[in-house]
Amino acid sequence: MSLYALKSISLAVSLFATALAADYPFNLTTLSSPDGSINASFVPVGATLTELWVQDRNGIGRDVVLGYDDNSKLLTDPTHPVFNPIVGRYANRIKNGTFSIPITKYPQANASNVFHIPTNDRNGQDTLHGGILGWDRRNWTVVSLSKTSVTFAHVDAADEGFPGTVKAQVTHSVSNGAVLHTSLRASASEKTPIMTTQHIYWNLDAFQGPQGQDILHHTVHIDASRVPAVDGDQIPTGAFIDVAGTPLDFRTPEEISARINETFGLCGVGCTGYDNCFIYDRDERKNPGVSLWSNTSGIRLDMTTNQPAVQMYTTNFLSTPRKAVHGGPSLNYTTWSAVAIEQMGYLDAINTPEWHVDQIYYPGKDFEWSATYKFSTFY
Repeated sequence: MSLYALKSISLAVSLFATALAADYPFNLTTLSSPDGSINASFVPVGATLTELWVQDRNGIGRDVVLGYDDNSKLLTDPTHPVFNPIVGRYANRIKNGTFSIPITKYPQANASNVFHIPTNDRNGQDTLHGGILGWDRRNWTVVSLSKTSVTFAHVDAADEGFPGTVKAQVTHSVSNGAVLHTSLRASASEKTPIMTTQHIYWNLDAFQGPQGQDILHHTVHIDASRVPAVDGDQIPTGAFIDVAGTPLDFRTPEEISARINETFGLCGVGCTGYDNCFIYDRDERKNPGVSLWSNTSGIRLDMTTNQPAVQMYTTNFLSTPRKAVHGGPSLNYTTWSAVAIEQMGYLDAINTPEWHVDQIYYPGKDFEWSATYKFSTFY
């Protein structure tokens, strides 16, 4: 697809989203734990997290997630960085925006069991995060609310060309000890792929101090010894790479800056940074699959999940005005300002049958996703 065509799609989406923005609710729901250790705010569009306040080692509150001061930009920002929503119906990339049911390596374009989703990434070579108007740009409805939890519901009626109707509910909750928990359940009316994530961008320093302007000095641990091998469009080839001896090895905790300059080409053509799918070595429901911490703020984040993989993305191409609390709008979120850690399934498994990973759901087989974010401080 030409650059002109992609710009035309971006403009069309922006105009469509601008029209919707006047009617879509952006009313803020704020949750607070009884002990005051965590406060989280959400809006219905994308069931999106807009603020997350936790205390640093000195007991000072910091908003540790990226976002907008004007949340209507979740719909109208033409750059669409996907700030902290629920992503679906199928997160991450789909090769050529095409898949079949049953899945095959090379779906035939005109076959009756082949589905085509609008492409929106890599110059039209793939679909990213569910299509042009994925779940992150849809309005979710509040169906339950308390001081510590909110539940949103969404009905995806074959949007973006996916088969069948999917009904989803997501619950965000906060609890004592600075814990955020998100869980999602989805049911399908017929066979369809489902893979979701919560696309949160983290900066545990909240852009305070000289070293807080990026995440290069954040330390990360990822319990994963394999990543899928990908082509220049970040589509899996079907092989796996052993991370040992590569910049992708975070089994021993390491600063993000340690080997980031060795990553050229590992996150796509012409890219330096991380945008990789890590396959967990074990079930991470009880032990953190990913831990992230900053020696500057003294904030540590431990993440557990029921998902088998995680995507880490270091905002390699970001350029968006910051929230006022982060020094905006005169300053921008830019390259390596934050790190997105996306708990999910195997990247494009619906086009990689040799993995034998089943991501097709149907009546009687519901999809479930959950992640827990536990904050603490250290000295």
